[in-house]
Amino acid sequence: MNFTSTWQQHDFAGVTARIHTASDADVRRALVRVRSGLSLNDLAALLSPAAAPYLEAMAGLAHQLTVERFGRTIQLYAPMYLTNVCANVCTYCGFSAQNRIARKALNDAEILAEADVLVRHGFEHILLVTGEAGRYGVEYLRGALRLLRPHFASLALEVQPLEEAEYASLTADGLSAVLVYQETYEPATYRRHHLSGPKADLVYRLETPDRLGRAGVKKIGLGALYGLADWRTESWFVGLHLRHLEKHHWRSRYSISFPRLRPHEGGEIPVTPFDERELVQAACAFRLFSPEVELSLSTRESEHFRNHAFRLGFTSMSAGSRTNPGGYASAPESLEQFAIDDDRSPAAVAEFLRTHGYEPVWKDWDPTYDGAGSKPILQEATEQTESKM
Repeated sequence: MNFTSTWQQHDFAGVTARIHTASDADVRRALVRVRSGLSLNDLAALLSPAAAPYLEAMAGLAHQLTVERFGRTIQLYAPMYLTNVCANVCTYCGFSAQNRIARKALNDAEILAEADVLVRHGFEHILLVTGEAGRYGVEYLRGALRLLRPHFASLALEVQPLEEAEYASLTADGLSAVLVYQETYEPATYRRHHLSGPKADLVYRLETPDRLGRAGVKKIGLGALYGLADWRTESWFVGLHLRHLEKHHWRSRYSISFPRLRPHEGGEIPVTPFDERELVQAACAFRLFSPEVELSLSTRESEHFRNHAFRLGFTSMSAGSRTNPGGYASAPESLEQFAIDDDRSPAAVAEFLRTHGYEPVWKDWDPTYDGAGSKPILQEATEQTESKM
């Protein structure tokens, strides 16, 4: 069963009303039940305004559950933007097709140059990102995966939705994970911000995680873009989506991100409030709702916030991010998809974690998990050079 049928059973406005009328007793009941497993009604309570006075208790429980399951570790990763070519017109994105920007798609040499920088930083797990354009579809992605697979322990994609068979074929080329954010689960809001292009098809995007599960992708990332609609309700629908996938595609692992709208090329749009305290509430609510799910904290957030929030249920952080094609090696000043906030180097983030008793982990899973394990070309070249010295 696809998630669409489950999603259609819940009215966005009705869920919003239910969350906003949750009581103090509902919150306390959810906190008592954390160890025995929470329901979607409990998630609604923990996301509600009534939960605000309990944020410290939620944070303490979230930290405890995370350490029990994941230890004091934080996985570090970096996005590698392959293209900014996009066929979609979206109101909130710097890559939107109506924006008059220089378009770029990395060739093989440029991809390897980006990889060289990231390898030298220590990364073994990277997220490949593109705009959504058919001409840079499966074959382009397959080429990038084959090119990069020898250099990294695991590779993830955040690209246009694909067909089930296409995902299955890419796993054979080294694909480990796919992130696909619904942006918003509210139909009217979705239509208002996705004006044209393939992304305007709400249902096709909504069913992408099901196609990923059927294709056997090992990790699936979910999330909403916070700032488009009511954050509490968006979070509840992400929880609904997670529960559906855990039931029907239980062989996959899952992660959740909390991207907030950031400055971008193009006109500014009205933003629904979602401040740092509310982000903490959402993250803690998800950790209590699902002790197994991985939670990611991106460089969209400030250094100050990340330094305080990383303990509260998060398991991974991006570091040293560039959000434009060629941003690491050749085009650091070119247009980014959005502006990052925490611009510390990967080494600085890793050192911060170590000084606070956490171990920075530079990869997701060992390459043997995906049936790979050949020595990287870049590593071979480095070894050959050193042997001649």
